[in-house]
Amino acid sequence: MQIITAKALTKRYGTLVAVDSVDFNIFKGECFGFLGPNGAGKTTVMKIIYCFLPPDSGEVRVFGLDVKESSSLIKARTGVMPQEDNLDPDLSVLENLIVYARYFDMPKKKSFPIAMELLDFVDLKDRPNTKITDLSGGMKRRLVLARSLINNPELLILDEPTTGLDPHSRRNVWEKLNYLKSRNTTLILTTHYMEEAERLCDRVAIMDSGKIITIDTPAKLMETHGGHLEDVYLKLTGKQLIERAI
Repeated sequence: MQIITAKALTKRYGTLVAVDSVDFNIFKGECFGFLGPNGAGKTTVMKIIYCFLPPDSGEVRVFGLDVKESSSLIKARTGVMPQEDNLDPDLSVLENLIVYARYFDMPKKKSFPIAMELLDFVDLKDRPNTKITDLSGGMKRRLVLARSLINNPELLILDEPTTGLDPHSRRNVWEKLNYLKSRNTTLILTTHYMEEAERLCDRVAIMDSGKIITIDTPAKLMETHGGHLEDVYLKLTGKQLIERAI
C-alpha cells in the first residue's frame, strides 16, 4: 500500500530549483531514506510531505490526500522530528510533551499518560521535571523523538535524527526507530550517515542538485555498484559523501 506518491515534484526558491521534477513512492511500513549532501533537496522534499512548504508544481499525495488541499488531515496523522532540537527551554521535559499535545487538541488528562509512556520509551521516565538546559545532546534528541510520537502517527518524518550524537546515543536512537518500524510505522529520514541508512532503510533515494539519481535497497545498490553506500554515491555523482557514523 502506497502511503506517499510524488509525481514531477518541483520546488523553487527564486531562481534556485531546490527540487527538480522528482518522482517517488513510499509504502506503508517501510523506512525510506533520502541521501545526499547539503543542498541536495532532501529537507525541502520532507517539508513538502509534511505540509510545511507547498510544491510549486507536480503532485504529492500523502495517505491518498493532496498536500495542497488536505494539510490539516495529513498533519494529524504525521509526526515530525526536525534537525534542530527546538524544545522550549522554559518548560520541563514532561511539559514539553504536554504543551505540544495541545496542537492535536489533546487535553492534559489525555496527554499526561501518553507523555509518561513516551518518556519511558525514550529512557527519560526518571526525568519528567528536568529542565531542557540540563539534558545532554542525546537526551534532547530522544525527547524530540518522543514529542514527534505524541499523536501516535502513522507516518514519522525524521530529518537527520542523529546528527551530532556520539556513537552510543546514535545506536540508542536507532534501536527506538527499529522498534517503531517493527510496529509498521512508516519512517522517512534524511541522513548524512551511511551506517544509519544501511541499518534502518528498506530503500534509499540518492539525491543531488534537486534530482533523484536512483532509488533502490541499500543492499542492491552496494551489490550493483560495489563498496559501501558512500562509495556508491561517489560513483554515481562524482562527489565525496559524508562521514561514516562509527
